[in-house]
Amino acid sequence: MEPTNPNTDEAQKRVFIHTFGCQMNEYDSGKMRAKLAKDGFVSTDEPDQADLILLNTCSVRDKAVVKMHSALGEYRKLKKSGKNVKIGVTGCVAQMEGDALMSRYKDLDMVFGPDGVPHVNTLVSNVMQGNRVADTKFLDLETYPFVTEVDPQSSSGTGAFVTIQKGCDNKCTFCIVPSTRGAEASRPSDQIVQEVRDVVRQGVKEITLIGQNVNSYGLKSAHEITFAQLLYRVAEVSGVERIRYTTSHPRDMGEDVIQAYRDLPQLTSHLHLPVQSGSSRILRRMKRFYTREKYLRVIDALRDARPDIALSTDIIVGFPSETDADFEDTMTLLDEVGFASSFSFKYSPRPGTPALRLKDAVPAEVASARLTRFQARQKELGIRYLQSIQGQVLDVLVEGTSKQDDRVVCGRSSTYVMVNFPGSIDLVGQTVPVTVTKGFTHSCRGERVL
Repeated sequence: MEPTNPNTDEAQKRVFIHTFGCQMNEYDSGKMRAKLAKDGFVSTDEPDQADLILLNTCSVRDKAVVKMHSALGEYRKLKKSGKNVKIGVTGCVAQMEGDALMSRYKDLDMVFGPDGVPHVNTLVSNVMQGNRVADTKFLDLETYPFVTEVDPQSSSGTGAFVTIQKGCDNKCTFCIVPSTRGAEASRPSDQIVQEVRDVVRQGVKEITLIGQNVNSYGLKSAHEITFAQLLYRVAEVSGVERIRYTTSHPRDMGEDVIQAYRDLPQLTSHLHLPVQSGSSRILRRMKRFYTREKYLRVIDALRDARPDIALSTDIIVGFPSETDADFEDTMTLLDEVGFASSFSFKYSPRPGTPALRLKDAVPAEVASARLTRFQARQKELGIRYLQSIQGQVLDVLVEGTSKQDDRVVCGRSSTYVMVNFPGSIDLVGQTVPVTVTKGFTHSCRGERVL
């Protein structure tokens, strides 16, 4: 007999959530799990066992959209085989294509955008009663109902995401996020700190504060603290060993945040700071509102505050009108900064973005060749960085056992380096000193210091 939820007379139902894209989507999926648990839904990793399948989607790049449609086709086969399952598409693709998705897929039960997450229970209840539901309305910013429930899966890990804002007010010409997640709104700081306390009580040691532009947190509210002040408040929570954050806009990286790297040992020695291009001309066309020189000044200030800081970034190659000289600016920036890692992509035209109006498209074969060259150089720099820390002792927060060998555990340093070393599962959740013995392409091998 199926176990029953004490809060409902119905048998437990199972929900499978397939998450695409960014950390914000991962966080939203966790919030949906938390809210649906109140209505008797338990999470499953097996779509064929689910009563409800949700695809939490990303529309930043075309490849993610293609993957979503492919996965949706597979899940719809369950319905065609006679299984009684409800299927919904949520997230950014749902926000952009809600009615079109419902028209295209007659057996799709629901679509709702990111602003549907706070009232997912009402939407799902409506669907479970046999109705088709489409909800892509943006909620009022002044009273935005940030979800306070904690993801039930937070207790199974050493780290947790905590959102500090929704939406984005920037108008980068290549970006679809303002259209899919709406205008920026900051979450109340007291609510953020309370969620940090809640997940720490579940055993979490590392907090990652997330938003589309975390550095602008609180600036639209006369009664809210700044992002830097929020970092200090989170660091005061007992049990928080590490604080990370993403995503940060170079234009808004202030001296107060840089000072936090001097003051807060909990703030990790790793920062993801998307530059997008090394060419000031291309940055203007992207409407990033900083220059190459400004970006490098920020990097210098960060390294002055935290000399061991490891940096990662985002790069778009083949943006409209990018010349060979512009691309060479990106290549020289890569070497000048010495990024430990990066996420790099060919420019992907997205519907509704200002960049669609730009002329002088870069031929696909040229963009591909540039991307190949960039990634090859980044690989060299990444290996060089990992080899440069051989012999160093790093404090590693152990996350779990190796997939290849249960006698080996793995975890990350403050600099976000993945380190594998001999150890037992009882080390999970502990921070232990490890000597790096070998650097590879994406990780290191080490030996625990006893």
